[in-house]
Amino acid sequence: MSVGTAAQVRKVRPEDTYVDAGVGIGDNGIMSISQEGTQTNSVIGAEHIEWVQQLTSRARTAMNAVLEGKDEAVGLSLIALLAGGHVLLEDVPGVGKTLLARAMGKVVDGSVRRIQFTPDLLPTDVVGVNLFNQETRHFEFRQGPVFANIVIADEINRASPKTQSAMLECMAEGQATIDGETYQMPSPFIVVATQNPIDMEGTYALPEAQRDRFMTRISLGYPNTADEIDLLDNQIEHDPLSSATPVTSLEQINQARGIVRHVSATRELREYIVSILHASRNDEAILLGSSPRGGVHLLRAAKARAALSGRTFVTPDDIQALAPYILAHRIIPRDGDDSELAAELVGRLLARVPISTVQ
Repeated sequence: MSVGTAAQVRKVRPEDTYVDAGVGIGDNGIMSISQEGTQTNSVIGAEHIEWVQQLTSRARTAMNAVLEGKDEAVGLSLIALLAGGHVLLEDVPGVGKTLLARAMGKVVDGSVRRIQFTPDLLPTDVVGVNLFNQETRHFEFRQGPVFANIVIADEINRASPKTQSAMLECMAEGQATIDGETYQMPSPFIVVATQNPIDMEGTYALPEAQRDRFMTRISLGYPNTADEIDLLDNQIEHDPLSSATPVTSLEQINQARGIVRHVSATRELREYIVSILHASRNDEAILLGSSPRGGVHLLRAAKARAALSGRTFVTPDDIQALAPYILAHRIIPRDGDDSELAAELVGRLLARVPISTVQ
């Protein structure tokens, strides 16, 4: 499935209201969104959650068939997809970072484009450029590879800060502005960026503001012995993606996103999230605590995890299970910007912040 030609990229008009497509399912659909973005109904029931659970279960099984022993990473990436977030894959080369993103695109029948970030990559190489057509005597927009459902930003930390920042508007607002004209990204739209934390020579570390745009940071790690043997058996003579087939559609993913947004979370649970954020900002071992966006992303991801677990409501378990993946890359330890230390500090915060008042 392709994104389409440059002529098919829709410009965003000032009167447009951007929303994720959220068409209701069944006769008692959970919502109805008009062309103006007006939401008329937001009631969800067990049948809607069951539908989301079945959809994601199919996608998870299909992705696990491609990636050996990476179920946790697969689950976290699907949570980000349903919650409308972006993923930062931080690990050594050759463990399946790019394969994970391509497998996701294959099973949801979405367009996938890969951008290899290098020091000489320009912003126009990412978002596109206006070119003058000699025949029509008009400028025509030629879209960049960022216009896809799943964008693989490979080794994003090897590009210059100027090029890295070209993706900020795309990631935050689902649109790109070129020469004063705004073009909307396809829906769903998710950036899966990779970086190698070991070889830092010739790289530009992602600034805190840009890391904060990613919903979750995932480390795939090396497979265990049995999984690595299976990998050698299954991937030597054929492409692991060749047998992957779509098990859902982009329309269904957008519907599932609409359902996830309306999973309930009590005020006490929201206060629990804020307490964790405040604790990160007042911890002597943490130089920079989590931003408010970290709390927003944590709640959105927790709603997706609740739906994947078959619930219409979020529990403290959802928050505690996801906090290390959502918050660790948003804090800076005083002893150095180390990902493992940051995750450990988040674990200490969770152990210290009480949950007895959360229902």
